[in-house]
Amino acid sequence: MSITIHDISVPVGPGMLHYGRQPEKTMVESIANGDDGNVSRWLIGSHTGTHLDAPGHFVEGGTAIEAVPVELLVGPARVLDLTFVEGSEATAEDLLRAGLADEPRVLLKTRNSFEALRETVKSPWVGIDAGAAALLVERGVQLVAIDYLTIDSPAGESGWPVHNILCPAGIAILEVVDLSAIDAGEYLLATLPVKLVGSEAAPARTVLISGDGAWPAVPAMREAAESLAQSAQIPGENSPKAPSRGVAAG
Repeated sequence: MSITIHDISVPVGPGMLHYGRQPEKTMVESIANGDDGNVSRWLIGSHTGTHLDAPGHFVEGGTAIEAVPVELLVGPARVLDLTFVEGSEATAEDLLRAGLADEPRVLLKTRNSFEALRETVKSPWVGIDAGAAALLVERGVQLVAIDYLTIDSPAGESGWPVHNILCPAGIAILEVVDLSAIDAGEYLLATLPVKLVGSEAAPARTVLISGDGAWPAVPAMREAAESLAQSAQIPGENSPKAPSRGVAAG
């Protein structure tokens, strides 16, 4: 039995691709200054680097990050190759062409992984449109990931239509994953956001596991994992509320 663990998280630090204020690091104690050990303090946002959005990101009083069931965060997932999309929005038709079925966890690989994600400032990127978001809801997807700061397209920064479809439907959104070295297909996903109590999002170290020992290769384990995911589904939320103007929906 052999497995390969693919780290699809991005490094966090000053100068990284980021909405708004950059991460800041301060040394509280340091061996170089005569202290017994090194202790740092970081100033970062909840949407820094690879991170998970809970429904509470766009639903007032909605599920917060610490309440997202861990059974949803670990289990079989499918990577869809959308690198053929030439414009700035992947459509429902594009998702179907890439092989969207009924998996509870879906990762969308676009040309962002090779282009926009590798820049240090925001540049043109690929997101999905409202029709694609509606299809994800219709197919019962519970967690969707994309390789950029936001799953909305550049046009979607006005009104955030994709977030306003996915969050009220109880779908967790994993953003800023690096899929440049990942082929389309089935994997075991593990994404574990920090349990920031009451937060709408949190950074998450995220890996994909492939190989003979990965769950997708073991039908019985896959069935059990999918059953757990169904029982751990985040309920659909009501009364969606978009952030105030100027707030980034990472």
